[in-house]
Amino acid sequence: MSEKLLLQGAKVNLRPFIREDISDAYIGWFNDPEVTRFNSHGEVLYTREKAEEYIRKIHANKEYLVLAVIAKDSGRHIGNISLQNIHAVNRGAEYAIMIGDKNYWGKGIAKEASRLIIEYGFGALNLHRIYCGTPILNVPMRRLAESLGFREEGTRREAMYKNGKFLDVVEYGMLIEDFKSKR
Repeated sequence: MSEKLLLQGAKVNLRPFIREDISDAYIGWFNDPEVTRFNSHGEVLYTREKAEEYIRKIHANKEYLVLAVIAKDSGRHIGNISLQNIHAVNRGAEYAIMIGDKNYWGKGIAKEASRLIIEYGFGALNLHRIYCGTPILNVPMRRLAESLGFREEGTRREAMYKNGKFLDVVEYGMLIEDFKSKR
């Protein structure tokens, strides 16, 4: 991953996620039940050590493109967005996003950041398919995926254990053709 990579939008910039982004606020996102309500985090205490281990992992592996979402109005790191499990032969990647700073929820930040990374994935990375999954109860993420042009591909029944129960996970996918027609 190029340390110089910068994707610019009207409300946010995306740049590589780096060790200096590991702040108390960042660690707190992963321990906040509201922020982690619909993702795989929050089940165990997230620590600075775990965050540093994650940074080492993503920087050592070309299958991960993890970018910090930086709010233009404040210059603050407010979330992360990624293309992960990048597969060179299949030309596919899994998209994930977390806006941890709740002050930026409901402001179109996730949609803009998502458009930027998806455009980068299909353009610069020459991907053919980008996919994601979310618990069926995560209506905001489902709406976001659909508004971006992802198509619902199916449901993995009771595929995620969260807060003491099994949840169905809805899977979405977008092909390069879908992306081009949405533009």
